[in-house]
Amino acid sequence: MKKDVSVVIPLYNEEESLVELCTWISQVMDEHDLRYEVLLVDDGSRDRSWQVVQEIAQTNPNVLGLKLNRNYGKSAALQTGFEQAQGDVVITMDADLQDSPDEIPELYSMIQEQGYDLVSGWKKKRYDPISKTIPSKLFNAVTRLLSGVKLHDFNCGLKSYRREVVKNIEVYGEMHRYIPMIAARNGYTRIGEKVVQHQERKYGVTKFGLERFIFGFLDLLSINFVSRFKKRPMHFFGTLGTLSFLFGLIVTIWLIVDKIYRIHNQLIVREVTEQPLFYLALVALVVGVQLFLAGFLGEMVAIHSGKKNDYLIAEKTQQLESKMV
Repeated sequence: MKKDVSVVIPLYNEEESLVELCTWISQVMDEHDLRYEVLLVDDGSRDRSWQVVQEIAQTNPNVLGLKLNRNYGKSAALQTGFEQAQGDVVITMDADLQDSPDEIPELYSMIQEQGYDLVSGWKKKRYDPISKTIPSKLFNAVTRLLSGVKLHDFNCGLKSYRREVVKNIEVYGEMHRYIPMIAARNGYTRIGEKVVQHQERKYGVTKFGLERFIFGFLDLLSINFVSRFKKRPMHFFGTLGTLSFLFGLIVTIWLIVDKIYRIHNQLIVREVTEQPLFYLALVALVVGVQLFLAGFLGEMVAIHSGKKNDYLIAEKTQQLESKMV
């Protein structure tokens, strides 16, 4: 049956909050007469999260549980949910109850009625410690600068997407933070922002440490590179290789001409191999050739590569027949 909304919820060790979260989502959806599905993606939890997901799925026909065979990370869980989602609008949120399901109707409306491709939540007032908020502000400022996407809170888990957006992007590593940037680079430029309520964590502890900012920065560089040169790696490697090779060639020619000039004018002559410039030129020539070959091989890979999902679903709950018409 056609769905208006797919709610994708990645989770890792969130057994305490799942029942309350799903009940809250159901109440909101019923109040606004939305046909929906909730995709609970268990990213290799070590507590009773999967057992709780199975229990919820046995009583709620709108809930589908997906269990990954190990802990891959939030991006992998989101990608798995995106591939399974059937709704016209896909909404993502965290499982820790810090994202409010009451925001769903307006996020849905902004996609369907206001014509956005993607709407990102903005936790303007946060209940996080300063050790988390200050690095987050720095992270958002750098991302805005490099991506050109003017959002205040790239890392907010509460977002809504037009279905075709999530079906045409791929996230991995720590790239879930850069989905707006990835979407924009794929032509989905109608990106909006909505101030959303941020609630204090009710159960458990955060699963992310400061290392996420380091990994996140590396992924930001990766996205910038891949989005520009994924289909034309020769433009990057070939350009660098050509410049390096030309530098080495020019230095080599200069050394030869200089030696001939000195011999002709009976000046002091140093062996070419005794000059540091010779080795610098030799390295530049070798590196230039290697970079050029890397670009050539990259072009071949880009032409012949196919999209493949490497995240394995270990278990999947049986979805009950919905009674909604």
